[in-house]
Amino acid sequence: MSKNATGACLCGAVTFEYADDIAEAAYCHCTDCRRTTGSAFNISVGLKSSGFKVTKGSPHEFTKTADSGNLLTRHFCGNCGSPLYTSSPSNADMVYVKAGAFDDPGFIKPAYQCWTRSRVKWADIPANLPGHETSG
Repeated sequence: MSKNATGACLCGAVTFEYADDIAEAAYCHCTDCRRTTGSAFNISVGLKSSGFKVTKGSPHEFTKTADSGNLLTRHFCGNCGSPLYTSSPSNADMVYVKAGAFDDPGFIKPAYQCWTRSRVKWADIPANLPGHETSG
């Protein structure tokens, strides 16, 4: 699927744009993604590096060797801390943008899950759990 997309961190200090084909989105349950997002899992979208451009600001970076053995660099806003995208020298032609960083994430449809062995039991939201359209 080809897509033009824009996104930003929470405070707007870092923005990005993308214009090219979009790879599959995925849920990742690894411990690193849980800690990075502060949630049960991460949802990221694969984008070609050649079509991805930071248009405002300069993300901070943190590089760590993942359980896979690959070096992963996590890019985030140094002001508000929002995680934005991940890159790796082992897959330099791609960046993996956090689904929540897009201005309009409606196009995202995760196609698979990975690192399910690290999945937390409470990752599923029960259908019968009471819901509120606002803060409740």
